[in-house]
Amino acid sequence: MNGTINKSCLIALSYFDSTEKVLKESVLAGIVKSADKELGITVLLSSDKSSNAEFIIPTDLSCWFVAPKGEFHTSQEGMKIINPDYLVTWDIHQTKNNTSDGEQQWWQWIPRTNKPKIN
Repeated sequence: MNGTINKSCLIALSYFDSTEKVLKESVLAGIVKSADKELGITVLLSSDKSSNAEFIIPTDLSCWFVAPKGEFHTSQEGMKIINPDYLVTWDIHQTKNNTSDGEQQWWQWIPRTNKPKIN
């Protein structure tokens, strides 16, 4: 896990509702800032703004793949990453169909362990 620190990554996230319907897909890019077995892997997101936003993902490395050379676009308009170190893919599933107002929604993160196909 510590081998990921200071490495660049492209993170593909697919969100599903409790019936397996795709809710959203997004692609983020950034540099791994820290890795903690309990807290997760913290990625400092790349941005065209100086926001220093961080995103935390689970520590399972089974969905981390060495990235091919190339230029990759993120979900943020105009944002791209060139030659990232890793491609990371997660499926995120809603665990409850409906929640009451004010009740927290729970999500299950499932690593996508098949190597991504790049077009």
